[in-house]
Order: sequence, then structure tokens, then C-alpha cells
Amino acid sequence: MDILIIMILSSLSLGGIFLIIFLISLYSGQFDDYESPRIRILIDDTYKEKNL
Repeated sequence: MDILIIMILSSLSLGGIFLIIFLISLYSGQFDDYESPRIRILIDDTYKEKNL
């Protein structure tokens, strides 16, 4: 029964660590992409398929 408590605490702490890392990277601008949405409408999908 002790191992169950240890496993639950370790999984919660690991999830909390990953959440903190994700929030730090989110607020530091890691996921900001200002270039792709402007040109995404100009990319022709059939042109890329023909050149493969």
C-alpha cells in the first residue's frame, strides 16, 4: 500500500514539473509563430504533391 502512495505522489510531482516547464516556455514566447499564418494561404498543396 505504501508503493501506491509513492507512485501517486511521484506522478503528481512529475506532472507539476512538466506543467511548470510548459508555462515557462509559453510565457517566454517559445510557441509564437508570426511568419507561417501570413503565408499559409499562399501555399498550394497540389503543387507540393506534384513535385514529389
